[in-house]
Amino acid sequence: MLDAAPNRPDLPAEIARRRTFAIISHPDAGKTTLTEKFLLYGGAIQMAGQVRAKGEARRTRSDFMKMEQDRGISVSASAMSFDFKTFRFNLVDTPGHSDFSEDTYRTLTAVDAAVMVIDGAKGVESQTQKLFEVCRLRDLPILTFCNKMDRESRDTFEIIDEIQENLAIDVTPASWPIGVGRDFIGCYDILRDRLELMDRADRNKVAESVEIKGLDDPKLAEHVPAHLLEPFLEEIEMARELLPALDPQAVLEGHMTPIWFGSAINSFGVKELMDGIGSYGPEPQPQRATPREICPEETKVSGFVFKVQANMDPKHRDRVAFVRMASGHFKRGMKLTHVRTKKPMAVSNPVLFLASDRELAEEAWAGDIIGIPNHGQLRIGDTLTEGEALRVSGIPSFAPELLQTCRAGDPMKAKHLEKALMQFAEEGAAKVFKPMFGSGFIVGVVGALQFEVLASRIELEYGLPVRFEPSQFTSARWAKGEKLALDKFINANKQHIAHDNDGDVVYLTRLQWDIDRIERDYPDVTLSATKEMLV
Repeated sequence: MLDAAPNRPDLPAEIARRRTFAIISHPDAGKTTLTEKFLLYGGAIQMAGQVRAKGEARRTRSDFMKMEQDRGISVSASAMSFDFKTFRFNLVDTPGHSDFSEDTYRTLTAVDAAVMVIDGAKGVESQTQKLFEVCRLRDLPILTFCNKMDRESRDTFEIIDEIQENLAIDVTPASWPIGVGRDFIGCYDILRDRLELMDRADRNKVAESVEIKGLDDPKLAEHVPAHLLEPFLEEIEMARELLPALDPQAVLEGHMTPIWFGSAINSFGVKELMDGIGSYGPEPQPQRATPREICPEETKVSGFVFKVQANMDPKHRDRVAFVRMASGHFKRGMKLTHVRTKKPMAVSNPVLFLASDRELAEEAWAGDIIGIPNHGQLRIGDTLTEGEALRVSGIPSFAPELLQTCRAGDPMKAKHLEKALMQFAEEGAAKVFKPMFGSGFIVGVVGALQFEVLASRIELEYGLPVRFEPSQFTSARWAKGEKLALDKFINANKQHIAHDNDGDVVYLTRLQWDIDRIERDYPDVTLSATKEMLV
């Protein structure tokens, strides 16, 4: 996040009320359940669904792919917009599973803050740490929610210490749990001096609040059993002495994270977290771009594509580009310039999302996320403006860690396969390389589960059974250099050369030794493990 210059004008009220954030966590910490409760409190849905729904229970809104519903995990980032009090929340639920980390990394370029969900029993897990590091690279403000307090969980101080040590960030408690596991009765809201009590009977019911005047208020003893009250008062006394007080500026700069405790499945602690996002979360921020940064208060409209999802609605073979609005007030039917091709595009049917449900967006402001249905013109990293040649920068593409060759079950359908693979490559779901020698395609992914997702999607969406087979190559690097040096390098290493879906030269390697040899023998050629999604 960029530092707000002291002389920046105030944002228009419509933009200032927007909060655009992602939810990040390790798989199974309860991220999708929390998303559901956000929608419940925002009045967007009447009854919260469950990831592993049985019988009549509704399914979650954000897991819309067949595979997500079968396995009870999120595979694809989904966006949702809804109102809460005076705020407009744009929420992106990201996959927690590390095999889909690239989708998550890209999503984090399109939000202004992140809500980190931690499991009260497990604390900071490996994937949380990785995602946190990406937030750190972008200086994103982070708000923390410690979930599953109604189960046996660890000591509160222990959880806070672990966050401070592992993630090197100051933690300030916004609420404090009373009791733990079966004894968990609720939280004390430190910021508003209130006692919040949990109702275990109705999971969709908002918690009951009791206003308290300070910790010596006799009302406290009426609601909290004696065996829980004493340890709670001791802990909160220690917390006030040992932990820093909330500093809103430090939160915005990404140096401090406020932590709320609760239980998403019991709808507890969620409303306080949402109030916190409204009060302490950042307004829409300027976006890094070349040749200049884009400020949200500019009157001219601009936005960039951070994700493309093909076939969200299998009946229509559609592709939707998720666009984060960076500035201005967009109205339906506006003509915008597609900077990469320099062509005008009339945006006549933009959509607002509630996961897979969507409605036409008549307007959107800086900070909003809208979907633009298109037939392949828009790619990840594309910028749309009202004419100025700006390009939003910093959307990464990573070298795949696993490579396999992909063949169609029916050799006559090789052309169809090429089309399907190109579509997934543009969506960013996989890297597709066409080797100079030999037939077939080499598909590269970050995690093994992605091969299963691809095979299942190609079969479901294109009616094309495919098989993935091991490849002799283990990783790929993008090759860059002057034309002469590059041509000499390509001619000498033809059996290792492929082209990606943008036509860029890729060097396929078997061992680290291959990379070292190229660096030694061809000093004018650089091999890179990331590629900026700039076109």
